Amino acid sequence: MSLTLAALTLAGGSALPWETSDVTPEVACNSTDPKVAPKDPSAACRVVWNVSHNEDFTRFFGTWLDAPINTLFVIIVVFLVAFLARRIAHRMISQITVRMAEGTMSEKVRERTRTVFDGSPALLNQRRANRAKTLGTVLSSIASMVIFATALFTILGQLGLNLTPILASATVIGMAVGFGAQNIVKDFLAGMFMLLEDQYGVGDVIDVGSAKGTVEAVTLRVTRMRDVNGVVWYVPNGEIKKVGNESQNWGRAVLDIPVEIDEDVEKVREILQATANELASNPTWEELILEEPSVWGVQALAGDAVIVRIVLKTAPGRQADVARELRERVKKAFDQAGVTVATPATAG
Repeated sequence: MSLTLAALTLAGGSALPWETSDVTPEVACNSTDPKVAPKDPSAACRVVWNVSHNEDFTRFFGTWLDAPINTLFVIIVVFLVAFLARRIAHRMISQITVRMAEGTMSEKVRERTRTVFDGSPALLNQRRANRAKTLGTVLSSIASMVIFATALFTILGQLGLNLTPILASATVIGMAVGFGAQNIVKDFLAGMFMLLEDQYGVGDVIDVGSAKGTVEAVTLRVTRMRDVNGVVWYVPNGEIKKVGNESQNWGRAVLDIPVEIDEDVEKVREILQATANELASNPTWEELILEEPSVWGVQALAGDAVIVRIVLKTAPGRQADVARELRERVKKAFDQAGVTVATPATAG
């Protein structure tokens, strides 16, 4: 048995309300106050009318609930879009930085000897990874600030606030704050150029004059580093006038060995060269020594001592470890050969 909607009647044979009523959503969703200008009904108000077909309830909804619900809906959507955009931006930045970090050198470069370029392929790749990690952290922070600032202004506009005077006031306040916070602006600019120029990155051993240590974190405003004693230093980027990086590409261990003035210099050179070569061929140390050690010869004459210099090109940041090991080996070699280590005379 088929029934049509037109055949349905209420008790007593009267038609359904929406069949006889000439009320439309445009009428039901607007106030009865003649002072209030009519407006097009929102999608929410149309849904309420289509569900209830009650003019009084629809008018109540349109007057008191429509605007707050629409505003709340827009706010929720803006926040969801902001979080989604932030996640996408962070993922893109992460993918880019990972590609930078995992980028490898060409086979042609790999086939060259280590002295053709500054550092081994593994060391250069590690350097690239440290820089990519630092840039990724900073870019993620900037992306988050831009996205959420845009979302905040969108929400303020949805709440009916006039953003023109707010932006004008923010400009004036920003100029005033800028004059009073020149050091912060200076720190940010210095941090930006430091990152772009790759002066140092996380994991590098640097000397900024007032402090020396391993870089643990780099932001646009401050550099955090830990010295050999475990002390953490926070150095504003704008205060760094010059920086010495001991971990960029390669390092050099320089040892000035003082021996008695009457020692055979040629014999001392041979002992130092043999000891350094033995260290460079050791499986534990060969990856840290990038070139064949070189004895440069007599560096200075100091009273009753002859100072002989030996140098080794090392992996970045490992020159101190190599120097300590070489000193121990030189001491043992001198003891076996009967060479006496002298104490250079100091100026009185």
